Amino acid sequence: MKINKICCIGAGYVGGPTMAVIAKKNPEIQVTIVDINEERIAAWNDEDVSNLPIYEPGLAEIVEETRGKNLFFSTEINKAIDEAEMIFISVNTPTKTYGKGKGMAADLKYVELCARNIAEVATTDKIVVEKSTLPVRTAQAIKSILHNTGSDVNFSILSNPEFLAEGTAIEDLLSPDRVLIGGESEDAIESLANIYGSWVPQDRILRTNVWSSELSKLTANAFLAQRISSINAISELCEHTEANVNEVARAIGMDSRIGPKFLNASIGFGGSCFQKDILNLVYIARSYGLNQVADYWEQVIILNDHQKRRFSDNLISTLYNTVSGKKIAMLGWAFKKDTNDTRESAAIYVADHLLSEQANIAVYDPKVSDKKVQNDLNYLNTRTSEENRDLVTSYSDPYEAVKDAHAIAIMTEWDEFKTYDWKKIYESMKKPAFIFDGRNILNKEEMNDIGFEYSSIGK
Repeated sequence: MKINKICCIGAGYVGGPTMAVIAKKNPEIQVTIVDINEERIAAWNDEDVSNLPIYEPGLAEIVEETRGKNLFFSTEINKAIDEAEMIFISVNTPTKTYGKGKGMAADLKYVELCARNIAEVATTDKIVVEKSTLPVRTAQAIKSILHNTGSDVNFSILSNPEFLAEGTAIEDLLSPDRVLIGGESEDAIESLANIYGSWVPQDRILRTNVWSSELSKLTANAFLAQRISSINAISELCEHTEANVNEVARAIGMDSRIGPKFLNASIGFGGSCFQKDILNLVYIARSYGLNQVADYWEQVIILNDHQKRRFSDNLISTLYNTVSGKKIAMLGWAFKKDTNDTRESAAIYVADHLLSEQANIAVYDPKVSDKKVQNDLNYLNTRTSEENRDLVTSYSDPYEAVKDAHAIAIMTEWDEFKTYDWKKIYESMKKPAFIFDGRNILNKEEMNDIGFEYSSIGK
């Protein structure tokens, strides 16, 4: 099938950057990203590209280059579906908060709504591409919905999972380790492979069956998260011995069989994918009665939760077992640097624990708004939105955020934190002045020389 028009349903962290790069590399194809969220589409269409709803290095430049030429953002979903030969489903698939599989299974209601919408609107043959992170066998559900529409429209279903790391998503898209396309129809697979082939070498485009493609995505994220939980488990052991986790990580990372990536001990992993994908894996394994497999992967999550709790417990015990009424400055709210994404960020859960101990929290993050901070805390339903508003204040100036604080907790590894005038910060804080470095980005000796009581992970 010759692809002249692409529609992507979902203008989020995956759909936006992926379609922008596809548009840049395929100027002859019209790419339209649609979403029911009018505010988000308006932000994508904002003349000032610094106001895009997603912050990702390199994204604004590509949007500026392609928008209005062959990249379009719209709320006219049905029109875009009708005109496109290829439709990407890139909607949110959160973990279920209700019913069977609550807290583990993916909630596929948005994916199903997309499939039903496509089925209702389509009058010509379509290639439908799963781009959202989905549990295994979702393609079968989409296929069933699309093929039982009563019309004679032919739908080909492909699985094309994303392997993007937020903060380097554009780089990952421009030079991917691999592009994975799973499907039954060889023609449909090659149609999508040709689009990627305009910039990705063919030996990096893997063609598999649908199930292998879907499971590969979950497994890749599970393996990466497992490495983080593994080094974090060792970090706790290091704190009870004379070992230094950074030295241990460097030593094992030089083993070519292991490699150095994802071995930075920290407060734990966050983001939209790792926890969700492992929980999906656990749920699938349990549904087949594979309890040992499920227990194995669930332990990765258990240890990650333990690491976050351990960090906040250490902060409270160091501050003489009480943070009630004390100002705690949190530097960073995003789950990692170079993104404004806060989903499953460790900062949310540490803050929630400290707030339950009646702390006053000051937040500074260079890319996360006060509205987002408040929404993240309100989503937990631990206390009223008014209580969160009273206890948590966001600042646009880091030096204001730390002023008169009893302690600083570094939650995100933003590069700018390393460049601050830490002597000035020390002078503005209550004494003794504590730093809890959840990302191990500062130099312990330098901080001690200034006068800080400094603690980090795994040392």
